Amino acid sequence: MIGRVNHIAIAVPDLERSAARYRDLLGARVSEPQSLPEHGVRVVFIDTGNTKVELLEPLGEASPIADFIERHPDGGMHHICYEVGDLAAAVRVLTESGARVLGDGRPKRGAHGLPVVFLHPKDFDGTLIELEEIKPEFAPA
Repeated sequence: MIGRVNHIAIAVPDLERSAARYRDLLGARVSEPQSLPEHGVRVVFIDTGNTKVELLEPLGEASPIADFIERHPDGGMHHICYEVGDLAAAVRVLTESGARVLGDGRPKRGAHGLPVVFLHPKDFDGTLIELEEIKPEFAPA
């Protein structure tokens, strides 16, 4: 069902400072910051060549990431995102098997403009999983 790792997300308390570390110390290509109010975060993507690292900071106190940063003031790994070819089918199989989709269960638009859902970390060994629908015609070569 899952394809390649699309990105690994790291919650950070200061997006600009963290992005600068990746750019200046590691020589990484860093995207421009992007606000995602629907998800309550601001993000940048680090292109590593074979996948991406997403740095995300809370967009206001109501952000779900704000609680994470409160518990982990220095930041830390937040979730891992896998690509799927058919998100609706994946959600159907997962929920029929007892896995929980967070929120209302309906996909939202992710940072790449594609549909995403998040799966409850208690169903996946304590790891928050994001599934992002990537149609074959948009998949990287």
